[in-house]
Amino acid sequence: MTATSDTTATTALHSPVIAWFDVHARDLPWRRPEAGPWGVMVSEFMLQQTPVGRVLPVYEQWLARWPLPADLAAEPPGEAVRAWGRLGYPRRALRLHGAAVAITERHQGKVPSEHARLLALPGIGEYTAAAVASFAYGQRHAVLDTNVRRVFARAVTGIQYPPNATTAAERRLARSLLPEEDERAARWAAASMELGALVCTAKSPDCARCPVSEQCAWRLAGKPAHEGAPRRGQTYAGTDRQVRGKLLAVLREATEPVAQAELDAVWDEPVQRARALDGLVADGLVEPMASGVYRLPLG
Repeated sequence: MTATSDTTATTALHSPVIAWFDVHARDLPWRRPEAGPWGVMVSEFMLQQTPVGRVLPVYEQWLARWPLPADLAAEPPGEAVRAWGRLGYPRRALRLHGAAVAITERHQGKVPSEHARLLALPGIGEYTAAAVASFAYGQRHAVLDTNVRRVFARAVTGIQYPPNATTAAERRLARSLLPEEDERAARWAAASMELGALVCTAKSPDCARCPVSEQCAWRLAGKPAHEGAPRRGQTYAGTDRQVRGKLLAVLREATEPVAQAELDAVWDEPVQRARALDGLVADGLVEPMASGVYRLPLG
């Protein structure tokens, strides 16, 4: 099957994948009815580039402390950075705080259901807007994360991996694969994402467990090796990102502003350390104070 297959062929994917999901879906807190739209939104911010196992404890602590957007909006943004812990990419914490403030000010504290209004919130892009509209409100949207893109690349397009960045062709394909009914489309979005996370994984796809292996274009083609641009690897040790993480860890654990000397102690190389600290300040994650003292942002 290719991306130009007719509607009958593509819709044949829906039933087996959704039936598989009905049996094998993980019981995750943001999938439960009590999570509500805010719980779904928080999970989507946290799950970007971060595994479920690392997200779960932070998510539960976050929702216990800030069960509503207004609760988070009432706190300084630095508290969001502090509570983010070691999830990584801490600018997401600032963006989530900014979204909470906007929801409180513009939408009476309720996460909007309209895709356009979600997209207009600070820190929310096309993926997150589609995910919240779909998973929280049961709407019909193409939700394209890394897992979904990989499933579609293999099952429909016949290649091992999708491009490094989402393409217009992938978006067209995803829209063409959407079931017509809103509720089924939302279920399909969640099911195809879970299939990529649990079965059609990047390194070790388990084709024997796949509900659509008999239709998979990549498997039927003999599983040809990836021929596109090299896949980006994620390095951490020795990078500016690692240094930023160490600096932020000191500030998160401190109850008072932190002197420069305490930050200097976490990394020996002064040029890289200064660059990392400057980057944190530029990103709004750290506020410099007088006389070489720093703190998490208050406003």
